[in-house]
Amino acid sequence: MIAAAAAVLCLFGPAMPQKTDGKWIDLFNRKDMTGWRMAGKGNFTVEDGALVTHGGMGMLWYEVRKFGNFKLQVEWKVNNKCNNSGVFVRFPEKSDDPWYAVNNGYEIQIDDCDKKGLMFQTGSVYSFHPAEKLASKPAGEWNRFEITVIGQRYTVSLNGKKVNEFEGTRGSEGYVGLQNHDLISRVSFRRIRVKEIK
Repeated sequence: MIAAAAAVLCLFGPAMPQKTDGKWIDLFNRKDMTGWRMAGKGNFTVEDGALVTHGGMGMLWYEVRKFGNFKLQVEWKVNNKCNNSGVFVRFPEKSDDPWYAVNNGYEIQIDDCDKKGLMFQTGSVYSFHPAEKLASKPAGEWNRFEITVIGQRYTVSLNGKKVNEFEGTRGSEGYVGLQNHDLISRVSFRRIRVKEIK
């Protein structure tokens, strides 16, 4: 029986979470990358219960399932104030090209230093809508994004402060992912969880 179950898992990949009934789904078990898939250059490692970026331009994405209307919480920290990364939401198809998520979903930016201003800084919907303000904690401290997506309304809170509200036009459901941007940036992610909104 156990062997048969293992064979099914090999054929169909990680088990799909069942109906959540408004409960939080933990996407990262803080031990390994079960359910996650790498696209593009660089990689992620699991260090002290966190996913840590190395190199880029790449993306680690949760391949088990898509999400429609949801609330996503992600805790993150940077090693240096000017480290660059992001959280991707609602890119509609599986792809091994990280630019697919950029061009077909939305990126919630992590970068306190972009000289082009709030359109490209932490909390912005990258290149679509600027953050209202920077609300990041200093490098080395954990931050928490809460990204709420209902219909085409995207609301981004950072450390309990609303920093963005945006009306989108792209797909109504999709995958979520984490960006590894470049050789210098070291960004860590932990406690990644989703609550579906009916």
